Amino acid sequence: MSAYKIAIVDDDAKIREIVSAYLNKEGYRTFALSTAEEALALWKRESPDLWVLDINLPKMNGYDFCRQIRKETEVPIIMISARDEEVDRILGIELGSDDYLTKPFSPRELVARVNRLFYRLRTLHPQAGDHRPLPVQKLQLELDDLKLVIEERQVFWRGKEINMTAKEFTLLRTLLEQPNRAFSRDELLTLVWGADYFGSDRAIDDLVKRLRRKINELPIETVWGHGYRLRVQGEEEQI
Repeated sequence: MSAYKIAIVDDDAKIREIVSAYLNKEGYRTFALSTAEEALALWKRESPDLWVLDINLPKMNGYDFCRQIRKETEVPIIMISARDEEVDRILGIELGSDDYLTKPFSPRELVARVNRLFYRLRTLHPQAGDHRPLPVQKLQLELDDLKLVIEERQVFWRGKEINMTAKEFTLLRTLLEQPNRAFSRDELLTLVWGADYFGSDRAIDDLVKRLRRKINELPIETVWGHGYRLRVQGEEEQI
């Protein structure tokens, strides 16, 4: 069975090369393109399973390309841009993108988001696509001494399994999927408890305390007045 096909559309050759290398290592098949016009030709020929799409492309930009393919397909799209304005992110979502990354970004974070999109697609709509196997790496997250096995909801620290509640696992997975990103308490409440939760945001503080008790050296860092992040030293170069 063939691997999932991912198209990377960016006019920066370095970004295309690095992103392709990281995704190839995960077991995906990639196509690297520099313009939306090349992307349209590929779309008709290969029908990629996911697009990593830069907004600021020459001639036809990423927004216009997204509009065009959304007329015919709901294939997942991750938009990337040097612009971090809220209006740009909202426009991307309104046009049908599934995720949005701001440059510079970590290639490992992009891989985590790609994996998560495919996982959601296969679990929420198993009848919608073919039955190609997900890459083995798709089912687990690893970072230094920490490892999460997603389907089994297992957590390992330095090879030893740590018992976790459902909420503890969800919080840890959320932080691990985007290392070094500062999440607000409100964001974490929504991601862990759901949008309908109306309790105190101190519930997140209590959950973090429990995680720290279970793994003393877990690098969860408090971002004062905001929330938390999983601090990772020596991250790879951002692109």
